[in-house]
Amino acid sequence: MKISIISDAWMPQVNGVVHTLSHTKRILEKRGHHVQMITPNLFNTFPCPTYPEIRLALFPYNKVKKMIKDFLPDAIHIVTEGPLGLAARNFVVKNGFTYTTSFHTRFAEYIYERSRLPLSLSYSYLRWFHNKAYKILTPTKSIMEDLSDWGIKNTTEWPRGVDTSLFKPPKKKIKNSRPILINVGRVAVEKNLEEFLSLNINCDKWVVGDGPDKRKLEKKYPNVRFFGQKSPKELPNLYGKADLFVFPSKTDTFGLVILEAMACGLPVAAFPVSGPLNVIGNSGAGVLDKSLQKACEKAIQIKPSVPINHAKKFKWERVASIFESNLQIASKRNPKTYILNDNPHKKNTGFKRLFFALINSLSGFVFAFKEESAFRQELLLSVLLFPSIFFFPTSPIEKILMIGSLLILLIVELLNSSVEAAIDRISFSQHDLSKRAKDLGSAAVFLSLLLVLITFTVIITKHLI
Repeated sequence: MKISIISDAWMPQVNGVVHTLSHTKRILEKRGHHVQMITPNLFNTFPCPTYPEIRLALFPYNKVKKMIKDFLPDAIHIVTEGPLGLAARNFVVKNGFTYTTSFHTRFAEYIYERSRLPLSLSYSYLRWFHNKAYKILTPTKSIMEDLSDWGIKNTTEWPRGVDTSLFKPPKKKIKNSRPILINVGRVAVEKNLEEFLSLNINCDKWVVGDGPDKRKLEKKYPNVRFFGQKSPKELPNLYGKADLFVFPSKTDTFGLVILEAMACGLPVAAFPVSGPLNVIGNSGAGVLDKSLQKACEKAIQIKPSVPINHAKKFKWERVASIFESNLQIASKRNPKTYILNDNPHKKNTGFKRLFFALINSLSGFVFAFKEESAFRQELLLSVLLFPSIFFFPTSPIEKILMIGSLLILLIVELLNSSVEAAIDRISFSQHDLSKRAKDLGSAAVFLSLLLVLITFTVIITKHLI
């Protein structure tokens, strides 16, 4: 099977989404599938606000469309809700393809923590984004319930795994003079790290990871050891030296680092929220308590064998199998059939419609500039002529006429290009009616040029005489 996976998160990013995708891709390819990854490294990008290490694709729609059409996938899966995911979602919905999505990150809560944007607005977008998918793959059952409360339906569980050949307990555990409590993950406000760092416990605290809050927290907590970003191969050694894994986040959907820590023999202390609840449950591999301090004091008494045995239940092969079983053939409906309710352009209203209209308009301008030489030439002509409008002592009416003639020229050229694109979409074959349509468009452009010439000649001549 040929599988297209579209994700705004990919290497060199280090996070749970990338980790999950890389393992899933590896196993799918091992099973004989051909996997196409459409990721930011294939596009022009810009840094994500507040997350500069994350690169977002710039105007990706046309390239995403081409890549999917050229690959001709049997199944399409959209991972994230960013620019690439949005481009892929709009393309497959527009063309009537069956597809699946996945929900990895509490996107709405993250935005709220940083901007105080109401959750209802963010979840409105997520609901629009996901609800046309055949299935929405989510990490845990509690996340499925949470999404259902926000009107996001048709979810199914897609858990995570851990590589026990890499993450395993040390051959010989060295007893520390003081307990070492460790956290691994992004150093950012949504991870709630200060709940861990401010604990009044006689111990050494280690933080492994990078992020926008790292420098601030280093200054505020000078007694805490910050290791920065570490590769997956380096993590087992750090886990092996510690005595307890502390997971203070209240927004993570799963928490892969919890599995990694347990596989290395670390019990877990966390809040009783969806991620830890679903990973640890009643296994005894950790302690979940509304008081993180109490959770730490109890969890550190747990024997290493308990979390090790629990982590062995989470296999990447099972994760890949669940993903594989939920894929659907990207069949397309009869192109002669038009269903109004299936038309995405007829459902957006209000500010939502304005937002997507702006995005599509910007995409049109970019395409015209990049692909249409006639538009570039006429845009250059307009730029050259524009200063003359203000150079001569023209009246307000004359200025409007001159600016209007230039705008009409550009508008007609855009419409002509749209007609040509529609004709080429139908067929590249020669046809009298196709030629007639293109010639009529060309005639309209010629008349627009003539209008510019006459308008500027008459007005400028008036002021020269």
